[in-house]
Formats: sequence, C-alpha cells, structure tokens
Amino acid sequence: PRPPGTGGGAGPDWRSPEVHAALDLCLACKGCASDCPAGVDMATYKAEVLHQTYRGRLRPLSHYVLGRLPMWSDLAARVPRLANAVTGSRAGGALARRVAGVDPRRSLPRFATQTFGAWWLHRPVDASVTAAAAVAPHGRVALWVDSFTDHFAPDVAVAAVGVLEAAGYAVEVPQGLCCGLTWLTTGQLDAGRERVRHTVRGLEPLVRQGVPVVGVEPSCTAVLRGDARHLLPDEPAVEVVAAGVRTLAELLAATPGWTPPDLTGVEVVAQPHCHHHAVMGWTADEALLRGAGARVTRVGGCCGLAGNWGVERGHHDVSVAVARTALLPAVEAAPDAVLLADGFSCRTQLDQLAGRRAVHLAELLAGHRPQ
Repeated sequence: PRPPGTGGGAGPDWRSPEVHAALDLCLACKGCASDCPAGVDMATYKAEVLHQTYRGRLRPLSHYVLGRLPMWSDLAARVPRLANAVTGSRAGGALARRVAGVDPRRSLPRFATQTFGAWWLHRPVDASVTAAAAVAPHGRVALWVDSFTDHFAPDVAVAAVGVLEAAGYAVEVPQGLCCGLTWLTTGQLDAGRERVRHTVRGLEPLVRQGVPVVGVEPSCTAVLRGDARHLLPDEPAVEVVAAGVRTLAELLAATPGWTPPDLTGVEVVAQPHCHHHAVMGWTADEALLRGAGARVTRVGGCCGLAGNWGVERGHHDVSVAVARTALLPAVEAAPDAVLLADGFSCRTQLDQLAGRRAVHLAELLAGHRPQ
C-alpha cells in the first residue's frame, strides 16, 4: 500500500458506507500484514480511509476523546483524584462514556495518582543506586515511556527501571515524546505524523550516541519500528531510531553476562500484543522465559480490545467474542498461572473480562529478581 496520509489506496469514494462497514470490524491488529500470504496491511488502509473521510470535517466524538487520549491524560494528571472521582461516579461515568463513545458495559481506566514522569523526577536515589549508575558496566539506556504507561500503569515503568539497573545499565528517561498512536488509529494522520516526527527527532541524538532505546508499550514501540517509515518516508531520523529501538526482552537477550531470574516451576500464560507479534516478533520474549525455566503457554490471536476499538459502542460483543476464542479459555484453564501481557489494552481486557491482573515482562522479572 502507498504511505498513509498521501491519498493512495482504496479509491475515490472514501465515505462509501460499504467501505466503512467493512473496515468497522478491523481491529487494526496488523495480523493481515504479517501472517497473511497476501500481506495486505488493512490497519494502514483503515487509517487512510478515516483520514480521507474526515479531512476538513467534523469527526465522531470518540476521535476527539479517545483519539486524543494522551492530551486529555496530561490534563487529568494535574488533578488525578478529581478526574477519577468524576469518571468513577455514576453520573460522571455515564456522561464520560457517552461523550467518548464508550460502551456502557466498559469500565473506565483510572488515572495514576502519580505519573511515572513525576516519580522519576522526584525519585529517591540512595548512594548505592548512584554508585551503580556511575560504574554501569553496560553504559546508558533510554527507557521510552509511553502515555498509557505514564498515566495508567506507572508501576510497569518503575519495574523496568529496576530491571535495567540490575542488569548493569544507567537508565535515562527522555520526556515528552508521544508516538501519536491514538491519533493514527483514528485516522488523524496529520497530527499523528507530527507527533511521530517530534519523537523520532527527540530520540535520534541518543541512538546516534550508541544509546539503546527500550520501549515499554508494544504498540507504541511498533510505531517507531514500523509505521514511522510509512508516515515519514523522507525523515532521516526514522531509520536511525527504528534501528535503535528495542523491546525489553531484545535488550536483555543481547546484554553480555545477563542472567534471568530463576523462574523454574513458574507457569506463565502469555498474551503477546498483536503489534508486538506482527512488527517485532515475540521470539526474544519466549526464549527469555523458557531460558529462565518458566513453563510458557503462548496464547494465539488477539485479546479483542485492540486499543480503543473494543471499548467503543457497537464493538463490545465482538470484542468479547474475540477474547473467548483463545485468551479466556487459556486463562480459565490455568487459574494459578502468572498472566503475562505487555500491552496495556491486553491487561485491561483480562482485568475486565477475566477479573485477573496480568503483569508486564518488566514486572515479572522485577518480582523474581534476586535481592
């Protein structure tokens, strides 16, 4: 397909009801591009259709709310308790769902009372941490923390810091770099493209200095490893950054002398994020877990939430049905297993449909890391 946002693709009638009906059930999982022999990237086509359809026109409310969630999250971070009180109340929650286009059966995520960024800036650093950073045998690493992790799951990034420091890295955290994922998936490609540009230009100097960049959220990492190339074909920083961005497992697997914690006897049911599978591959993660002694069951297919798709009105039943094809049966068959899901949306789906908390790889490694 031609690059998104350049006018190529499905034909002149971007607002065709038939086209929109067909694409409405596209979860943008990218599986068609990686697993199907035809290699047709329907996620890119869907973003292009939405981009062309609503260019210069009013969009659905969900595009302004869910499609710009990082922006609203930055505002909510100033008064997180108030934001949670409003969205957690019956009237406030109902209004928020109606405005955002969220299905009434879905719970709204709670904002962290302290973002990871705030924790990092005010982090208590004792002498041992300072000394370890000064002699970090593997040098510097940049932990790129996305908006979802920053505002809704800061403990994941905190765990990642601990794992990386224990592995012998001096951790740095670049601030204010959003990949624009929610803009991209709702077809707001002009705004999304500028956020991608800002981020790759912000990370480029680090990568050129030989500093690896570790992404926390798979879907955001996939933007820099994949989508950025199509969105910014003439931006030199894109290829530089794409080559320097790693998943946590990829970095640890390439770290000389790093030994994983002993996970012998630990049963792990893993739900790889669709974009993780499609763009980066999950080989390094699985090898790390098995090498640590864990018994790993890898769930195939999508969790069914797919970012904002599964929470939108009209998608709930299909979202649940997708989860029931593989994920929920695997979870129900292993009541004592550790549920592993690096994707925020995957963890959200498990929490809401299975009532169980899944952990990120960083949390799993931090929880079993030798003291």
